[in-house]
Amino acid sequence: MIQNAATCTPFRESMVSETVQRMQWESLEREIPTWINTFKECATVWFPGERKLAASIFAEHPSVADTLYTNLTRVVAFQLLNFAESVAMTKRAAEKLFKFLDMYETLRDTIPNLDKLYPEEIVDETKAEVTSAKNRLGEAAVLIFCELENSIKSDTGKTPVAGGAVHPLTRYIVNYLRLACEYKDTLEEVFKEHSKIERSDSTSRPNYDNQSHNDNQKPNEKENVSPFAAQLTRLMELLDTNLEGKAKLYKEVPLSCIFMMNNGRYIVQKIKGSPEIYEVMGETWCRKRSTELRTYHKNYQIETWSKILSCLSPKGLNDNGKVHKPVLKERFKSFNALFEEIHKTQSTWVVSDEQLQSELRVSISALVIPAYRSFLGRFSQYLDPGRQTEKYIKFQAEDIETYIDELFDGNPHHQAMVRKKA
Repeated sequence: MIQNAATCTPFRESMVSETVQRMQWESLEREIPTWINTFKECATVWFPGERKLAASIFAEHPSVADTLYTNLTRVVAFQLLNFAESVAMTKRAAEKLFKFLDMYETLRDTIPNLDKLYPEEIVDETKAEVTSAKNRLGEAAVLIFCELENSIKSDTGKTPVAGGAVHPLTRYIVNYLRLACEYKDTLEEVFKEHSKIERSDSTSRPNYDNQSHNDNQKPNEKENVSPFAAQLTRLMELLDTNLEGKAKLYKEVPLSCIFMMNNGRYIVQKIKGSPEIYEVMGETWCRKRSTELRTYHKNYQIETWSKILSCLSPKGLNDNGKVHKPVLKERFKSFNALFEEIHKTQSTWVVSDEQLQSELRVSISALVIPAYRSFLGRFSQYLDPGRQTEKYIKFQAEDIETYIDELFDGNPHHQAMVRKKA
């Protein structure tokens, strides 16, 4: 049985250390499930079976049985543990995290059963060896998160995403963290064990004990924040800072607001859609982010539509109770030009989240259409019927609503529709 364990797996002595270090991750990744299955079978089937066999053959010499069993099994165990430590020592990369955690869990779950596998005199030594390999993998997992911080900081591209869409960095980081949180309990354990290692990896890293998970939390709540939750919060803060920098790449302030809304909504929706990461980040964090989104929404409205609304204000149109026609005509001309330009530009912008897109359009309609309908009803009578009316009144309220519903489609072909109206 032990011979099968030693020879039917890829974990011969030549497979570990330098060989593992030189292997491409794609090849090494395929070996890890085999290692996990082999390790579990050794711990639950082969080793217990071998111990029973040795005990039955050398029933009158238990010390001989223990010695033979121990010598045989520890050779296999050494090769398996050597492989695990060698994997943990490979170059750190984000995609390795999940396999590292699978191996970590395998070793962790085996440690309590070692008392049944080995004689009392070598149990502690064996536990120490397994724990050492487990800790190497745990440390590697923590350091991968440190690398994730660096990858966010180093993403300093100067080309803005077209149309203010969700940035690839946002998609990558959020989806990666969602997957990581499927191992939430294990990562909580790993970060508690290795928080000192993690802190010493960066001189600029804040101390977990003093790091608040959320500025709105009460002092006693801050004390209960786990190292892993603090790490997730820090990654989100770094992502926020990075996105704020990318928003400044847009020349139009309204487009930078759309960019921040797109990315913010994507983050919140992804977190709310994953019970594991939502439990870590918390409702307070999500509410704070939603408040920030509303602020960007308000800023967008002010930056885009305040000039439009000023065109529809009755202020300045009356001169001693008489409507000043040249000013009225200029108001209609300004409104038409501004609205056409907004439609031309913002129909090419992208809001892929249907709910956010609908919220934006509804809020714009609620802001503009009543004001336009009121202005039209009150002042259109002062324009001469016929050519003058056609020249200055290019849109009915229904047209405005139709064109608002074309905003944020990412579709430049909508531009021609406005020109036909002109």
